[in-house]
Amino acid sequence: MQQKSFIFLLLSFIIWSWWTLHCVVSDPQTNFVKIGCSQYNVTDVTIFHRNLNATFRDLKSQVGNQSKHFATAQAVSGNNPAYGIFQCRNYLSISDCLKCFDFAADHIRNCSVGVTGARIIYEGCFLRYESSGFFDQNTDAGNNIVCGDKAKNSTELASTVEQVITNLGTATPRIPGYYAATKAPVPNSNGSSIYAFAQCLETLTQSGCQDCLNTGLKNFQICLPNTNAKTYDAGCFMRYSTTAFFADNQTTNIKHFLKQGGSSKKKAIIGGVVGGASLILILLALFALYIWSTASKRNPRGDILGATELKGPVNYRYKDLKAATKNFSKENKLGEGGFGDVYKGTLKNGKVVAVKKLALGQSKQMEKDFESEVKLISNVHHRNLVRLLGCCSKGQERFLVYEYMKNNNVGQFLFGENKGSLSWKQRYSLILGTARGLAYLHEEFHVCIIHRDIKTSNILLDDDFQPKIADFGLARLLPKDQSHLNTKFAGTMGYTAPEYAMHGQLSEKVDTYSYGVVLLEIISGQKSGELKIDEASELLLQRAWKLYDRGMHIEFVDKTLDPNEYDAEEVKKIIEIGLLCTQASPAARPTMSEIVVMLKSKGLLENKKPTMPVYVDPNFRPRTNGSTPNGTSSSHATVSISSISGR
Repeated sequence: MQQKSFIFLLLSFIIWSWWTLHCVVSDPQTNFVKIGCSQYNVTDVTIFHRNLNATFRDLKSQVGNQSKHFATAQAVSGNNPAYGIFQCRNYLSISDCLKCFDFAADHIRNCSVGVTGARIIYEGCFLRYESSGFFDQNTDAGNNIVCGDKAKNSTELASTVEQVITNLGTATPRIPGYYAATKAPVPNSNGSSIYAFAQCLETLTQSGCQDCLNTGLKNFQICLPNTNAKTYDAGCFMRYSTTAFFADNQTTNIKHFLKQGGSSKKKAIIGGVVGGASLILILLALFALYIWSTASKRNPRGDILGATELKGPVNYRYKDLKAATKNFSKENKLGEGGFGDVYKGTLKNGKVVAVKKLALGQSKQMEKDFESEVKLISNVHHRNLVRLLGCCSKGQERFLVYEYMKNNNVGQFLFGENKGSLSWKQRYSLILGTARGLAYLHEEFHVCIIHRDIKTSNILLDDDFQPKIADFGLARLLPKDQSHLNTKFAGTMGYTAPEYAMHGQLSEKVDTYSYGVVLLEIISGQKSGELKIDEASELLLQRAWKLYDRGMHIEFVDKTLDPNEYDAEEVKKIIEIGLLCTQASPAARPTMSEIVVMLKSKGLLENKKPTMPVYVDPNFRPRTNGSTPNGTSSSHATVSISSISGR
């Protein structure tokens, strides 16, 4: 009996010690931090959700069966793939990690059905899915920070926290697995301590992790000297608190990773080892290169579309593109542009693509810049942007491979042989979809991309007549001294903003101006710069303003449209939006995200009335350097509109 009592007491003591000394209590830490939902929808909800469910099952299986705190998965069947990442804090048990996953997988469904992506963050874990690859994304725009309660002993606490998180920011990218947790006492605080940790996605590079944590460290400055705070980003999570949220035995010794260099003796030893090993590594590298080259000859690389975006764009072989386009034959030529000719191509796997042929100079720096920009552009994914699939280099020529759009471009249906075939519903879809694509380029992608040449021929149509902006990356891809006009100007007269054509002042509002012109073209069915009224030449923008100024908006609508198809007040509002886009001052033009909101709103525009727009004479010669062209002043470059204002 005494022996049983002793065993019971011993077990009780062990459990109490485990609980008290180590704080290892089942807690998946599902305190909510943030949820974000995409504003866009996939094209096929059924296929996407099938892929998403498969991705979630794979993620959970990796955590449970392989005891992993970090997992990636993807299911890419059909045209709507699903990519997913799950990460839980390394101090959690696998059981708590699974509980946090189940909690996250359930609540992330609060986002609307069919959205292209979502992410949810808890104190204990992070779950994200997208319809395209994102595993190497590390930062987003904005201050992603949650601050806790104010501290009493603020001076000592703030200095301690700052030192702790700075050390974490330095050490974590150097630690395998990108995870560190640390504890530090707060001086003169009656035994209070700071618990802090930092964690990056394991798919990041060391520099990517460092960049993400640097952003987090800046965010923390907003909170100090609060008792706790959490900062999060696309690729990392940092947290500190005066309350323990991990066990003392879960801390990481980061001193080794904070040290820079070492003793001369250590350096000498390391140098000797490295020197001795270098020769072996070089020989092994040469041998591996030989094996790789012979294997490449035996097994030619195929053109497999849908390869993971983590590896960047697909690098196509020149001979494959040459065969796909029938040696870039005239019969396969889709069109000509200042940036290059475009050809229709059919790859070996049957995939139909569009191949754009660019002629560039040749230099190591140019090659490097081209490849980095192609990698950037190939990771731009939006339903209203033409997808760049890959590239190819051959001498001084560069080739870009895009998804193929069989319905040609918007201009063909407005001004070409299909003129008058677009319904009002289709035209509104073109106007809204183009605005969404530009809003993504300007404000939602992690780098602001300015198109510089928005026009109807650069807006292509997919099988469902949804608009897709093309050539949005060419302004970035081409050397600074080249464009389709062979000057530093990249644009098309009749569409481009005056401040850019005359003075070279480039901002995203240049795209806004061009979009306004395109909007007016879609409504009127008339091309900018080619409108004639009673044998007299009149620019499209002139006519739009005159009719608006006289309250005769409806006269501007394409006469091929059935008046019963559209609401007159809605059309008037959209014409006003087009005029707002073409205001003289770039600051007076709305952002593309604001335009999307205005287009989707049911009511009329409030407190947003356009003033007389400005436009450039189609015969004006764009600037070729940093000043206005010789002999052409801005007063000559702009068409005077005061005489045709209608008043």
